[in-house]
Order: sequence, then structure tokens, then C-alpha cells
Amino acid sequence: MPKTIRITVKLFAAYQEVVGLPELTIDLPAGSRVASVGDYLRSHYPALTPLQSVTQFGVNLEFVSPDRVLQAGDEVVLIPPVSGG
Repeated sequence: MPKTIRITVKLFAAYQEVVGLPELTIDLPAGSRVASVGDYLRSHYPALTPLQSVTQFGVNLEFVSPDRVLQAGDEVVLIPPVSGG
């Protein structure tokens, strides 16, 4: 069993503005949960911390809970709140 997995993280809205990229590829320990993607981003980009409690997650085009276990090759989307008219 591999010790790490590589995933793609798609960034939108405030996430993209802070990170400055539309997408990241990151390596996480095998068995990591979706919430760990948010933890990773907040540790590298502290300005994202206020979004922690209001962000939803998607994996492979499906909304998921933060508890979902990630697999190598997954595409994770962090969905911050949006507003508009």
C-alpha cells in the first residue's frame, strides 16, 4: 500500500484569489480525509482560515462530507460560499 496519494485540488472564488492558481496537485498521506485538504491549504495560506466553517467539498464531481477518505487521483473541489444577484 502506498504511503502517500496524489490528488488534484480545483480552486474557485476566494480560494483561487488567495492561492493565485486555479489548480494545485498535492501529496497527502494515504488514508487522508477530504477535510485534510482544507487543513493543508490553511497551513500554507493562513488567509483562508475564515472560510473553514463555510466551505463545502466535492470529490470527482460529487458533493461529499469532510470525512470521506481520499483515493489517489481524486479531484477535490473546495466550494466557498458565493453571493450575487
